[in-house]
Amino acid sequence: MIMKELFAMNGVPCSCGKVHHFSSKIISGSGTIKQIADAVIELGTAMPYIISDKNTFTAAGAEVCRLLDEKNISYSSFIFDKDRLEPDEATLGAAMMHFNTKCDVIIAVGSGVINDTAKLVSTYMKLPMIVVATAPSMDGYASMSASMTMDGLKTSISCRCADIIIGDTDILSKAPLKMLLSGVGDMLAKYVSICEWRIAAKICGEYYCEKIAELIRNALKVILSSADALLTRDADAVQAVFDGLSIGSVAMNYAGISRPASGVEHYISHILDMRAISFGTDAELHGIQCAIGTRIAIMLYERLKTITPNKDSALKYVSEFKLEKWNDELRSLLGDSASSMIALEKSEKKYDRQKHSERIQKILGSWDEILCIIKEELPSLKKIDEIFDRLNLPKTVDEIGIDADIVPAVFKATKDIRDKYVLSRLLWDIGLIDEFAKSINK
Repeated sequence: MIMKELFAMNGVPCSCGKVHHFSSKIISGSGTIKQIADAVIELGTAMPYIISDKNTFTAAGAEVCRLLDEKNISYSSFIFDKDRLEPDEATLGAAMMHFNTKCDVIIAVGSGVINDTAKLVSTYMKLPMIVVATAPSMDGYASMSASMTMDGLKTSISCRCADIIIGDTDILSKAPLKMLLSGVGDMLAKYVSICEWRIAAKICGEYYCEKIAELIRNALKVILSSADALLTRDADAVQAVFDGLSIGSVAMNYAGISRPASGVEHYISHILDMRAISFGTDAELHGIQCAIGTRIAIMLYERLKTITPNKDSALKYVSEFKLEKWNDELRSLLGDSASSMIALEKSEKKYDRQKHSERIQKILGSWDEILCIIKEELPSLKKIDEIFDRLNLPKTVDEIGIDADIVPAVFKATKDIRDKYVLSRLLWDIGLIDEFAKSINK
């Protein structure tokens, strides 16, 4: 039902003032991989370039090849032979260098890194793309951006979206349980993303669409109502997660920004990934890290509801803030990856005192409304913990092998990763970010 509501918005003038557009075809359900040859023909193409890794080729790539052979469709296949694939320049370069110039369509067989890499190959080669999902682990299948690490900085690169997305629940349900739960974690993040989208609209005047937000809320409800069944790999529950994640990515396309699907919790995950690249420290699946980030955000938002900002304290904090000292802390936390983040401030100017003065006035004048948004959008920490306990999701970073002592610095660094107004930016504005960050591990 939600998918019907989603596509009913396509091309129709919205109350937000935009006309939302999305052109991809999403096919989900049992046995849908059998439509792969028809998908190639439907796009008017004849020779696919198939991108996969060792695991995803076993999960679905071999079957894609068999089905294409059955229809006498020629193809070229490249299989990454790495245990851990990073979404970086080397990965994209390998995929581009193995491209067969006779190919006229890209087929991505996989989820996160494979999907994002293939989208960029599709974009740069100006070719259509099909994705065969192998796990309902993230919400990027239908998005028009690729989450990549460039010059050490986790960034979103605009790209074309897959033309046809195939989510065969027979394949998705066989994914490792951790990947199934990763998808739930990526959806739990939507509590925070919608909350912060509304707050940013209030404080910074950002664009906001209530219809898109309501689609996300409804998808989240459907997923959580069937999430327990994921533990038994129930096909309906798996499809609910996949469809919900697809709705999240289509919502981003409708909005033209990532706001509907990601907030500070995603940035916590990105910072952990950047640190892992710089220092070889542990990192987990994106959705698992987002789940932990969501719990951290909800815990801090609960505390935020108990305070009243003070203008004099906020102005004093900002006047005493030393940017170079903070940049040194970033370098200590992220190594060379910090350089790109530090450079962003030259264009963002989020620490500019005049801009801060304007924001603090807006915050103080809208505080009651901000509190209402938090209360309306976010579940209690108790409710979140109940969900985590039922699904056996890790609640803290030390449960996934990451040193808990770095979490305060990780949280503070989220305000620097991109020019997006999130919880850490709000806490910096009211002069309480240090105090709140220290409270995370208590």
